[in-house]
Order: sequence, then structure tokens, then C-alpha cells
Amino acid sequence: MKLKSNEIAGFIRRPPENVRAVLIYGPDGGQVREISDKIAKTVVEDLADPFQVADLVPESLKDEPGRIADEAAAISLTGGRRLVRLRGATDTVTASAVLALGAETGDSLIIIEAGALEARSKLRKLFETEKQAVAIPCYLDSGAGLDSVIRETLASFEVRATPDALAYMTAHLGGDRRVTRSEVEKLALYVGKGGEASLEDAQQLVGDSSALALDQIALAVANGDVAAADRMLQRGYADGLNAIAVLRAVLRHFQRLHRAAAHMADGDSADQAVQKLRPPLFFAVKPAFMAQLRAWPIQRLRLALTRLAEAETQCKSTGTPDLAVAGQTLLGLAYSAARSRARAPGRQPSRFTPGKSG
Repeated sequence: MKLKSNEIAGFIRRPPENVRAVLIYGPDGGQVREISDKIAKTVVEDLADPFQVADLVPESLKDEPGRIADEAAAISLTGGRRLVRLRGATDTVTASAVLALGAETGDSLIIIEAGALEARSKLRKLFETEKQAVAIPCYLDSGAGLDSVIRETLASFEVRATPDALAYMTAHLGGDRRVTRSEVEKLALYVGKGGEASLEDAQQLVGDSSALALDQIALAVANGDVAAADRMLQRGYADGLNAIAVLRAVLRHFQRLHRAAAHMADGDSADQAVQKLRPPLFFAVKPAFMAQLRAWPIQRLRLALTRLAEAETQCKSTGTPDLAVAGQTLLGLAYSAARSRARAPGRQPSRFTPGKSG
């Protein structure tokens, strides 16, 4: 079954006893694991206990499709409920999940972790329609949600942060929730209980390289720097960035550009429009952002948002070469920005514009 957004937190705290299996999926692997661990600990206190926890991988189901059902039906030698966890799932495990949901598995709980699954995914549809199963989506943290994660983590260490420090962390975190929490915890431990983290503290200690890479890719695309965007994309892919995370990061950046452009269409100056953005724009990227506002009219921003959303949908389709689709879309947007700047009055043709400008 599908949960409403306001039902998810309560379910994670106390899953109903009639639920036999949970699918947790989405592009944010850290958030998927965090939610999986929270639900798992409502069943088993020690997640490393081999007598109560069975950890499986998709490869183990190829020759034993009934393995999930068998593990869920096993009786714990030390008493108590058993937990069966399957990580890295795709649609290839759907048949095994069907067998498990149709078998007698006692009071065991099955948790399946997966990456991004499109709406047509067989595995996702199974868990959304089965009465004794639940599907929980995990989207990349951004905006108010990311701000909440950062503040909550700081508060757990009784640490505060200045507005500039919060803005910096919001701008440089969010690609993976586990990384976000780890970086904020590192900052909190450095500041100490009862302390306040400054912008300088955050700049020195918050070093989520993946989030920073995403931020740099978004800036390069919107700037029309095709060579830099291509170089950063290849480096990011080599370092493990996934296509959907990259597209989401660029989409967030263009959404902020669109919001600012909309304020300007209502009569605000560029400075007034940028000041209205929430969370506030990090001061170090403001000059580039202002230049991008001049280069991207609101109509072209709408088209860019449509292209990015369509690319994300394509990347979620089974068998689609997601890295190629994302790269083609992002470099296409960067090339479009480069051509627009080359045609602007008083500017020389950029090296990314073929032929001569007229």
C-alpha cells in the first residue's frame, strides 16, 4: 500500500503488526538506509545479530528465488521476531518478493532497499498494491526538508549555527542524508555542546565532496560553460554520482533561478528577487547567480525545467542509459546558455558557438 506523506513518520516509528514487508526506495541512498535502520530497530535491537537478522543481496536470489520467504519463515534460535533485509534491489527481485508475500512467514518483517524506481516498476507496484506491504519513497533532501535535517542534527548535540553557516550547509549538503548527518555531526563535535557554529567553522569542516560536485555541475550548466560541465560530469560519474542525483541538483538550481525570475516579472529588481529566495542564496555564488538571471529569460527557464524533469523520468525507465541521458540533457542546456551569451550585444562569440555570430 501507499502511505500519505503525513503517515510516513508514524509508520517508521511503529510499523503496524499486519505489515509483513516494506520497500524503501529512492535516489538518496543515505536516507533509504536511515529509514531502513529505524524500521529494523523496531523489530530487532541488534541489527548485527545473525540469529535474528538475515542480510541478503539480489545475486543470492538467482538460484534460490524462494530465499526471502525461507529466511522469513525461519524461527529465531534466541526467540523474538526475525528480520530479513535485502539491499540493492531492482525489478529483478520481484518474483522473489511475490513468493515471500504469498508464503507463511510468521511474524518476521521483510525490508527491501532499492534505488530510484519509476512508477511503472514491477517491484514498486507490488508493494503499493499489496495490503500487507508498504512502499516508502525517499527523495533527495532540499529546501525546508534539508534545513530541518541540519537543525535536527545540530540540536541533538545542543549546538546552534549562525544564519550564514546554515545557508552554507544548505547549499553544500543534501546529496545523501547519511553524508549530510555525518558532516553536520563532525561540525557539532568540533563546536562543542552549547556552542554556535560560524560560517568559518562550516566552511572549514563541512566537506561533502559529492554535494559540492553537484553544486559545481549546476553552476557550470547554468553558466553555459560546456567544457567545465562535461569535465565535472565525467569526474562525478567516476566518483560514484548517480544520474538522477545530478539531474535533481541542477533542477533545484534552475527552480531557484525561475523563482527569482518570477519575482522580477512581478516588478522586483534582481537584488530584491534574490533576497526573497529561501533558503538564502550563499553569498559566494551570488555573482554567478545574478549573471545567470540575465542570461536565462523566464520562458527559457520554464523549458529548461521541463527538459530536466523529462530527463529524470527517462532515467528511471528500466534499461535506459541514464548517464548518457543526463549528460546529453545537461550539456545541451549548457550549450544553449553559451549560445545565448554569445549572441548578447557587446559580447564576442564563445568558443562553444559553431560558426560566426551574425
